[in-house]
Amino acid sequence: MKKAVFIGLVWPEPTSTAAGGRIIRLIQLFMDNDFRVSFLCAASESDRSADLKEIGCKTIRIKLNSSSFDSIIKEENPDLVVFDRFLSEEQFGWRVHQEVPNAVKILDSEDLHFLRKARHLGLKKGEKINLKIDLAKREVAAVYRCDLTLIISEFEMELLNSEFNIPAHLLHYLPFKVVPLIKEEIAKLPDFEERISFMTIGNFRHEPNYDSVKYLKAEVWPLIKEKMPNVEMNVYGAYSNENVLAWNKPKNGFNVIGSVKDADEVFIKSKVCLSPLRFGAGLKGKFIGAMKNGTPIITSAIGAEGMKDKESWPGSICESPEEIANAAISLYLNKEKWLRAQAIGFALVNNKFATPIHEDSLLDVVGNLLMNLEAHRRLNFIGEMLRFHTLRSTEFMSRWIEVKNKYNCN
Repeated sequence: MKKAVFIGLVWPEPTSTAAGGRIIRLIQLFMDNDFRVSFLCAASESDRSADLKEIGCKTIRIKLNSSSFDSIIKEENPDLVVFDRFLSEEQFGWRVHQEVPNAVKILDSEDLHFLRKARHLGLKKGEKINLKIDLAKREVAAVYRCDLTLIISEFEMELLNSEFNIPAHLLHYLPFKVVPLIKEEIAKLPDFEERISFMTIGNFRHEPNYDSVKYLKAEVWPLIKEKMPNVEMNVYGAYSNENVLAWNKPKNGFNVIGSVKDADEVFIKSKVCLSPLRFGAGLKGKFIGAMKNGTPIITSAIGAEGMKDKESWPGSICESPEEIANAAISLYLNKEKWLRAQAIGFALVNNKFATPIHEDSLLDVVGNLLMNLEAHRRLNFIGEMLRFHTLRSTEFMSRWIEVKNKYNCN
């Protein structure tokens, strides 16, 4: 039986983040295809962390900047290693390459961190987005150092190819995977008349979510409330801090409710998902949840990025507060428009996110890498060069921190 090791940036929290659900799906995919899987992580677990042992996945606590990892990874002796985001590859990639050089190295990017950061900087400064920031140099270097990188968005696949000239054989498109919707289940969902309220959901540790709700509260909601005085906006999400809780204004119909155990329950009772994201990257798990539960969506072009099927979107894509408010009101009140948007969402889920083709293709690619790794790496000279240079600098920094911690130096 083959062996896979996942090195997590955090312990997966599927009820809090779409990223947590994705990494568990990826673990399950390998387990279903005859891999023994171990999950290694240096972060602390929370009460929202999934019980990986329950699904048969071995878990190991590791330490940052510690040679104890070397013996752990050598003992595990994996056929392949999956790094959860590029920060995990930066921290542990050189150790993996040192101890198990013949293991296939896969980077699960989740989303492009540098793209999100560049957009955030552009928004704050009111300037054109500059993609060639220092974070991009680090993240793209991690892509080259790995044998394969999983990319969640078609837009980001194209960006890496066109802006950074990353060869196609180093990338694999792997969007969210969901269960296909069937007519019998769709028929059980509440209809237009049974649903009330606007809603949004998202982990507030994720800056795009925090900014989106702040913007919604200050710029968009007053415009909606002026024309629909009796309507309410319900905000759900884990890790709401004092600033977020201060936005709770029930008298104004703006309700900050916090985390929920089952997101599906809040989607199916809501009429419209309203999420005006102003920056970010990747795919939005909240929109998959909305679509499969029949809840139309108002968002921005960035929010819908990588999720549209041609020009189809289950709701409206708007940018200004006035456009967002007007589209939200129209969708909330117009049953015919609402039903059309709902149908588009169901079709998007089944056509774009419920197909096994991308996972089947990944298994084929991984199988080929396991058999032909040396030949694959000969085609990636830049990766070899970066492993030679940048991982050495990362190694020496890590070893210096380890010695410093050992002797408690100041």
